[in-house]
Amino acid sequence: MSRLAGHVHIVTAAHEGERRGVTITAACSVSDKPATLLVCLNGANPRNDIFARSGSFALNLLGADQMDLAEVFSGRNSIAPAERFEHGTWDELKTGSPILREAVAAFDCRLIDVKTVATHIVLFGEVVAVTLGVQKPALVYLDRDYRTL
Repeated sequence: MSRLAGHVHIVTAAHEGERRGVTITAACSVSDKPATLLVCLNGANPRNDIFARSGSFALNLLGADQMDLAEVFSGRNSIAPAERFEHGTWDELKTGSPILREAVAAFDCRLIDVKTVATHIVLFGEVVAVTLGVQKPALVYLDRDYRTL
């Protein structure tokens, strides 16, 4: 799977005062009518249950200049999950899920389905709001390292 390049995103959710953000590469468009996305998250991490509980999520697309932010939300550093949102500038659109103001694009989604597949949970979300940032080269992950396009 490390040979499968993927655009780097931060998927976020908020519920009852708690926020969660995770760096992922497994996300894609499912449909354009209605606009629907899917994201895949590690099902073994109990903190990821917030995505189902919240009923929504946001997919924040990162640019090549945001590798440091991807690392903050990756969990591979010493930054506690509660401190991750101290990095970047965060807003909300419709659902209350955190939206990265500096994202290349951010999709605010209402959760419409959750599936468990092998080790991961797959979230399906109908896009209810979008914000577009500055167009810039994409941050991708390939062969266990960040790259740019």
